[in-house]
Amino acid sequence: MESTIRFLDGVRFEAEARGHRVMCDQPAENGGRDTGMTPPEFLLAALGTCAGYYAMQYLKARKLATDGLTVKVEAGKATQPARMDQFRIVIDAPGLEDERHRDGVIRAAKNCLIHNTMLHTPAIEIAMSEAGALKTV
Repeated sequence: MESTIRFLDGVRFEAEARGHRVMCDQPAENGGRDTGMTPPEFLLAALGTCAGYYAMQYLKARKLATDGLTVKVEAGKATQPARMDQFRIVIDAPGLEDERHRDGVIRAAKNCLIHNTMLHTPAIEIAMSEAGALKTV
């Protein structure tokens, strides 16, 4: 997997993957024009859409309704170092009343790639490209 992020202007960036593009910006109070989600909002969106995908797959596999399926993701903010913490994912599948299937949807969402990535801290390398060569510090 790969994504390329390009600085545009001000505090705006464009992220591209597989030919798809999204805008990342900051609210006016952070010097932006509020033309796109912030990086933390993208993280919430990634977690929520991934959990939603797994929930939808569970429902479809059992021929259960997916109409109105929504996912809300919230997170707190911690300091030193600055980071997000205490994530909460709330899945709403209207009409799903059988407790067995409600538990199944939760189990399915817990298999999400983003959820599992966040639970098992990945190694992150930061490097600078220098005249075609990579330099890590």
